[in-house]
Amino acid sequence: MSQPFPVLSDFDIVFAGGGTTACVAAGRLAAHDASLKILILEAGEHTLDQAAHVQPYQYITHHVPTSTMLIPNIGNPGPRLNGRASIVHCGHCVSGGLKFMVYTRGAPASDFDDWGADGWESENLIPLMKKLETYEVQPGGPTHGDSGPIRVSYGSCQTGIWEEFVHVGTTYHKRPYADDTDDLETCDAYYHGRSESVLVAYCKCTSCMRRYISGSTGRRSDVAHHYVYNQAHNTNLQLWVDKLVKRIMFEDKRAVGVEFTCDSVSCPDADQSLSTVRASKLVVVSAGTFGPSAILERSGIGAKEVLKRCGIKQLVNLPGVGEYYRESAIQESLAQWKSNGKSLIAQNGCDAKIKWRPDGDELRTMGSAFQTPWKEFFQNRPRQGCCHFCYMHRLYPRSVGSVHIKLGKNGKEVLDFNTTQASLMSEVPAGHPCFPEGSDAVCGETCGPVDLNAPDIIIIYTAEDDEAIDKFHRDHGEPSLSSSLGTCAMKPESDQGVVDTRLNVYGMTGLKVADMSIVLKNVGTNTYSTALLIGEKAALIIA
Repeated sequence: MSQPFPVLSDFDIVFAGGGTTACVAAGRLAAHDASLKILILEAGEHTLDQAAHVQPYQYITHHVPTSTMLIPNIGNPGPRLNGRASIVHCGHCVSGGLKFMVYTRGAPASDFDDWGADGWESENLIPLMKKLETYEVQPGGPTHGDSGPIRVSYGSCQTGIWEEFVHVGTTYHKRPYADDTDDLETCDAYYHGRSESVLVAYCKCTSCMRRYISGSTGRRSDVAHHYVYNQAHNTNLQLWVDKLVKRIMFEDKRAVGVEFTCDSVSCPDADQSLSTVRASKLVVVSAGTFGPSAILERSGIGAKEVLKRCGIKQLVNLPGVGEYYRESAIQESLAQWKSNGKSLIAQNGCDAKIKWRPDGDELRTMGSAFQTPWKEFFQNRPRQGCCHFCYMHRLYPRSVGSVHIKLGKNGKEVLDFNTTQASLMSEVPAGHPCFPEGSDAVCGETCGPVDLNAPDIIIIYTAEDDEAIDKFHRDHGEPSLSSSLGTCAMKPESDQGVVDTRLNVYGMTGLKVADMSIVLKNVGTNTYSTALLIGEKAALIIA
């Protein structure tokens, strides 16, 4: 897409970042008006037809330390993690979104209404949710799409493990039934997920996992291939990889272009000198949650004290920039996948999920510490679940923090990342807290499955047990699977907002931010679905 076309130096619109939201917005704009000269600058590498990207089972390879497609953001050590630093990984390639391909829209529609942002109410957003997807699971649903570019399915290969999972749940813990856990409303119910009425869910909304995988090809269904790479014929839509945007260029507080350099992760030996490209209409910062605040601050937009310590002249005083951070048998299989899109290659290993909300007994068991978030987020909102379990993430994490820039010991710019809480780890024997000897909570050995009809074991946790759990969380917990948001919040400037409801950066013209950094309140879902939605909304606003 960037070759063999001639390299342009002037564009109508420049996207600083080539992740999920940027690809959606740029792709929609290019398809709407092919005469628009649009440039996407992405720090990471291409993903076009790369096996590590399109084969679902390979997602885990991006989590190895040597990966350049998923990179860590390392926070400042703090007492809440017993002196350790939080590490949050972010996509570093065209389209981003390199995690589990899990499809969740478990957030109730009211999550978007709670933003209180004009034009972003759920009634305005649900049509865009439908527009972006082809929901292969049950076509024709009132909140699902049937002709969008992103395909959602069970995947073309199922292991059957979910059936055992569901059997345990339906036998042990009864709940009423529902038809769809991702309909933006349902919570606290069993779920029939297939038209042939095979039970695929239990306990307050559990389901055979839907995935961003094409059911026919077995390939990851991503924004790069379905919004951008499929427009290779359009020479006005250009994508330059390995390019890290450093700052925005202004003339009289109007954005007119960007400065960029070769990315040091993707191209460690490349010349790091600065280059420029101009934008006649608009610059859109779309660099995830960690990127926008750094780009804006390097450009002179942010809090005076942050810019002063980095020697940057302030252009606009927006103290909200960077604040409100929140934490969501190979060869045979490969041959089969290449032939018909089936086999374990088309699997992401996540087979089932629970959208969970505690009942009265469970709520009492959780103790007084949970009462504050329960009353704040859930008590009067019966459609909001508290957790998704598969691998586990909390739907409305309490983590908050900030993402700024600062000068390191060597005088070079580094990330100043702080967060106040890490996610909890699973209670499996190998990762169990070290309880005092004789405690009822000590993890015992067992052989074979537990009899579902056996009486429950009631554990009374002592103060010493609670202390052991707290120490375990601080010593081992990591938010590395969390999805981040909120560092350039869309809210009034007087409330430390950074952008308005049209995504315009306060105090500037020709400059917008469009990515997960604008989200001002948590959404009870995997944030990938929200990033897709913001891309569709941004395209609508810009067009």
